[in-house]
Amino acid sequence: MLKVNPDDTITIPAIGSWPETEHVFEKKSIWAVNAALTAQRPLLIRGEPGIGKSQLARAAAHALGRVFISEVVHARSECQDLLWHFDALSRLGEAQALGAACQDVNVKEALDPLKFLSPGALWWTFNWKTAEEQSLKSANRVRKPEKPEAWSQEKGSVLLIDEIDKADADLPNGLLETLGNGAFTVPYTDDPVILETGTPSPLVVITTNEERELPSAFIRRCLVLRMKLADDKDELTEWLVKRGRIHFGQACSEKVCKTAAEMLWEDRQQAIRRNHPAPGQAEYLDILRALKKMGKNETEQSDALEIIAEFALKKYPEDYS
Repeated sequence: MLKVNPDDTITIPAIGSWPETEHVFEKKSIWAVNAALTAQRPLLIRGEPGIGKSQLARAAAHALGRVFISEVVHARSECQDLLWHFDALSRLGEAQALGAACQDVNVKEALDPLKFLSPGALWWTFNWKTAEEQSLKSANRVRKPEKPEAWSQEKGSVLLIDEIDKADADLPNGLLETLGNGAFTVPYTDDPVILETGTPSPLVVITTNEERELPSAFIRRCLVLRMKLADDKDELTEWLVKRGRIHFGQACSEKVCKTAAEMLWEDRQQAIRRNHPAPGQAEYLDILRALKKMGKNETEQSDALEIIAEFALKKYPEDYS
């Protein structure tokens, strides 16, 4: 279980390509994570880009002491990509090279399919031990996920499947059996990949930016957390200012932080009326990050804000009218 208090702030260390950052646990997200852990169901997080969906998965992994594994979905992603990868092109190239060289080699050994098979994100999630063993056999040195210090398989894992709405419906539908069974088969191997006895069920966090509706059968198998920004101006302004303080401390004055938040709210309402993606937390933090370096005092930052806010908040031709 996730044992943190609402509004607790933790520092998530850098891992792989993910930078160090701060995360604030909200009451609703704590309950959602714990419900997914105890129900042993995936947690589907809905919400606009930049609101912190992916970061919640990282924060949960850090707070739980679990290894964090992630896979970003794209338009060409298939369910198999999350399970294992087989590099047929490299195997074909190796076969052609052997044929041209006419060397006295053990062709069967050289073209062993296991040399071209590498574990996917779900393989690492379900059984780190066998995934690591297979990665050593593979000639394709796929970078394995980084694990926390003193972590072992018995401490469990958190898998982030990011932006699943970018893929065709076949991907989420294909995950139903794998996630439901907690196991899957891999070609050229004798044993299925399965969660070992004594290993806690993984926390699987799936995010969607709502660009495409997901299959209803898939949604029914998930617990769903809806993350959204407040509609009330004062509530949203206060929330953004607090987030700005967490990330940048006193680098920007209270007045500058509040003004930036109010400007974002105004542009947000305009974007919503025009049916455009609305600026949110990510744009607000971008503004403060720039002001932190562009102005030495409140006056300089206020002057800069009047100019640079346009670049962060007005991104469509209609926004200038």
